Amino acid sequence: MKKLTKIVVLGVCSLSVMFASVDVAQAQNKQKTVMVGGAAIYPTKNIVENAVNSKDHTTLVAAVKAAGLVETLSSNGPFTVFAPTNAAFNKLPKGTVETLVKPENKAMLTKILTYHVLAGNYSAKDVWAAVKKGNGKATMKTVEGGNLTFWTKGKDLYVRDAKGADAKVTIADVNQSNGVIHVIDAVLMP
Repeated sequence: MKKLTKIVVLGVCSLSVMFASVDVAQAQNKQKTVMVGGAAIYPTKNIVENAVNSKDHTTLVAAVKAAGLVETLSSNGPFTVFAPTNAAFNKLPKGTVETLVKPENKAMLTKILTYHVLAGNYSAKDVWAAVKKGNGKATMKTVEGGNLTFWTKGKDLYVRDAKGADAKVTIADVNQSNGVIHVIDAVLMP
């Protein structure tokens, strides 16, 4: 009888371990890993840990470092970051990026970068809902203090800056441990 009890207990323990492993695997599958700039972006890593691996965001990462924002964007957040690609930075007038990353321009660089950040975790679905509720437009306050205006066209989500220029969200909902990134095709200006 003791032997049978041990076998049953061992069987139940084995099943528990097996089901726990299945639950962990299912939870990991629900976390969507997205490819950005040729790199896997993991929802278990923070914004900075992921961004440094994207070949499409080397200019943004250099700017974040020059502005001293690495620690902030590595913190708990949550943050919603509208991340311009290298191609977006290349659309700026020649010499703009080189000028902004100089130590004497740190305040302006910080202002521009924090204008790309919302406090909180806003998925594309959240922004779409706000646009719908706002009859075609939604305005949200950035960490910098200015406003971004969101609108949609067809299946695309756009963001308009204070200067009236638009950026298209090209990759939405790149989830991070401390928020979400939405990749955009232009640099936003406060």
